[in-house]
Amino acid sequence: MKKLIWPLIIIVLVVLADQLTKHWALAALDGQPSKSIIGDFFRLSLVYNRGGAMGTAFGPSTGYLIMALIILPILGFYLWRYRESGAVALPLAFIFGGAVGNVIDRIQFGHVIDFIDIDIPDINVLGFQLERWWTFNIADSAITCALVWLVFYMVFHRPQGEGKTGGQSSGE
Repeated sequence: MKKLIWPLIIIVLVVLADQLTKHWALAALDGQPSKSIIGDFFRLSLVYNRGGAMGTAFGPSTGYLIMALIILPILGFYLWRYRESGAVALPLAFIFGGAVGNVIDRIQFGHVIDFIDIDIPDINVLGFQLERWWTFNIADSAITCALVWLVFYMVFHRPQGEGKTGGQSSGE
């Protein structure tokens, strides 16, 4: 249990930061036009997201809620399994906390509250066009950053003892 203290703290902090900022966004931005923070690059824009990440819409909000409620115990299992590895357990905690934050929204409001609005260079690939990034929230940020970390970790991490032979076979 001792190895789970930091992941549990991260989960609680992500959920608190996510929920507090969403409640602030509802109070400050509801019925208001976007607020420019750094010109058009960074704005605060209240959006009610009934779909999933990055504008996906594979069904009703309830479907995303059910999916998250199925995935959370699986995440919990892997968090327990990799509790000895901070490089895996801590990002899993960020993902878990972000998922809980968005689940709370879906239960409380029937949709997710998004409000961070970032501009990006225009993308046009094979007919897919994107002029602004999708509006997101703290939970989405926690999930995305942790997933990027885990992908890099899986690609570049070498377990101890691997690759120390210098490419020579034992018969040489």
